[in-house]
Amino acid sequence: MEYAVYWLIALVVLLVIEAATLGLATIWFAGGALIALIAAMCGAGFVIQMVCFLVVSLILLIFTRPVAVRFLNKDTLKTNVDRVIGMEGIVAEEISNLAGTGKVSLGGNTWTARTESEGGIIPKETVVEVLRVEGVKLIVKVKEKEGGNET
Repeated sequence: MEYAVYWLIALVVLLVIEAATLGLATIWFAGGALIALIAAMCGAGFVIQMVCFLVVSLILLIFTRPVAVRFLNKDTLKTNVDRVIGMEGIVAEEISNLAGTGKVSLGGNTWTARTESEGGIIPKETVVEVLRVEGVKLIVKVKEKEGGNET
């Protein structure tokens, strides 16, 4: 029973931190502290209390965190930069990594662009696909034509 006060303090501190951050940072350990507090109030020794704290905290962290994070982040919108990956655009200015030139028109905006290959050149008016964004530059490749061979 002598450690119950310490577990209660730990529980309150962890809950205050969780309330302040709202990032699911310490709630798992607060659950472990609650179980350790109950064990302390039942007269369990300090080693048993610590084992309860660690086991419950790890179980909560491993099994409930992924579900909680997925549930809380389901309505998160991608930023503009994330949204452009995979989109198609038109080369507005010839892209040449060697010359350090190139622009792509994408969704009404013009972006600086580079090819995925070092020495690559993509001519103006070519349809390209955005692979990734590095800093403020799009990394693109020529969009492959769909449908295969046509005669």
